[in-house]
Amino acid sequence: MILKQDKLIISKKKFNSRLIVGTGKYKNMKECAKAIKLSGADIVTVAVRRVNITNKKKPLLMDFIDPKKITYLPNTAGCFNSEEALRTLRLAREIGGWKLVKLEVLGDKKNLFPEMIETLKSTEILTKEGFRVMVYCNDDPLMAKRLENVGAAAIMPLAAPIGSGLGIQNKVNIQIIRSQTKLPLIIDAGLGQASDATVAMELGCDGVLVNTAIAKANKPFEMAKAFKNAVIAGRQSFLSGRIEKKIMGSASSPTKGII
Repeated sequence: MILKQDKLIISKKKFNSRLIVGTGKYKNMKECAKAIKLSGADIVTVAVRRVNITNKKKPLLMDFIDPKKITYLPNTAGCFNSEEALRTLRLAREIGGWKLVKLEVLGDKKNLFPEMIETLKSTEILTKEGFRVMVYCNDDPLMAKRLENVGAAAIMPLAAPIGSGLGIQNKVNIQIIRSQTKLPLIIDAGLGQASDATVAMELGCDGVLVNTAIAKANKPFEMAKAFKNAVIAGRQSFLSGRIEKKIMGSASSPTKGII
């Protein structure tokens, strides 16, 4: 019952699922659409620079994933400076009227880490233009706070490098970010298996974003379902309140009245 009332809220909009799924790297759009349906995701990311959403002579994402039923989250994947990112999201607004967006400004093509100076600058500009900006960032608590201060709608720190599948590498920083922000905190990039999503949710994150871990799994449809269940389990575990950690053992059975 608790989970039915426990909605993910981003910029005052409510979502039933705390799992966000990417639309890239699948074999085809049909596979992508089925995996997303099985994941139960309410939000999908769309790389504006890479995905066809207007040319009707080619397969359209909208023919497979109905934007009236699932929220499209345009992102700036493939952008390496503020100018590219700003132009891409302004284009997305003109094409589909999208204002809830994901900002991603990369520092280099090898590691794909976020370029935080350009990211911070872009966040401030986009916010002033009326965009609601969900920001891909590093796991630096100080930078996360700066993003919040310039108007970010959600903080999205990486777990590990994009597509690496390494899982959360710095739990402490994620916990610090969680403790100092009231914004939605969503783990973005680097998850490899369903248990990684559970860990993120147990750390108090509001959601996770997954693409490669599902799209490139041996069985994408089964992995989509696994991530769906993992996010639910992790959230329920977090809300239940874990036991205190102790160095010494503690007997489960009563110590009084032993025969």
